[in-house]
Amino acid sequence: MASKMAFSIVWMLMLFWHCPILTYRPTEHGVEDPKIRRDHTEQDYHRDARSRECRRCCDPQESASQQYPQYQIAPQINMTILKGEKGEVGGRGAYGKPGRTGQTGPPGSTGIKGSKGSMGIPGEPCKSYFAAFSVGRKKGLHSNDYYQTLTFDTEIVNLYGHFNMFSGKFYCYVPGIYYFSLNVHTWNRKETYLHVMHNEKEVVVLYAQVSDRSIMQSQSLMLELERGDQVWVRLYKGERENAIFSDEFDVYITFNGHLIKHKDEL
Repeated sequence: MASKMAFSIVWMLMLFWHCPILTYRPTEHGVEDPKIRRDHTEQDYHRDARSRECRRCCDPQESASQQYPQYQIAPQINMTILKGEKGEVGGRGAYGKPGRTGQTGPPGSTGIKGSKGSMGIPGEPCKSYFAAFSVGRKKGLHSNDYYQTLTFDTEIVNLYGHFNMFSGKFYCYVPGIYYFSLNVHTWNRKETYLHVMHNEKEVVVLYAQVSDRSIMQSQSLMLELERGDQVWVRLYKGERENAIFSDEFDVYITFNGHLIKHKDEL
């Protein structure tokens, strides 16, 4: 539709371009005076007669622009009429390069404290995956009973408190393979007779015969323990007097143990 209207406008402009244009001098009321028009016609006739007179070749020629004024109509086209329909939206262009990082702004105001959340699911009890102890005794001991538990008065290492200093026993809370060692000092001219006990069962013995001089004796072993097992040292009194030596200045008697491998890793 827009293209047809544009073609019609151009065709009308071409017709106006070829039509003759009559010049007139309007009056102050905007209407042409017939007398003025007649005078102009007579002047134009005499001017044309003069122009038809013979002239020499050397006489200067008046240009056509001096004889008759030229009138032209400048066509004006409304470009808004020729405007086509709106096209489709084009595709999105590529992202530009990121700009420079701006300065850090001031911190915002503190928000309102939120409401307390609901209680979560209870977690699992604390698990200990290792155990170790090392205890000593600074006092000598003579066996008065047939069986007597060896207790200790010096705590060197007692991880998680698995060794009970009052009962003299190690309680297993972490099942697995353990290593134990017992070191004692014998008494002059007295027998030394001890057992390393696993619950109520004798496992190994530490023994030294009667001698005129005292010596250091040791025993070591590994045990596989379950949760709740006990390991301790017991003095055994036979026909002879049983004793171990120590004093208040040095530690001559020690009992040690630690976990080698957890049961879950076996």
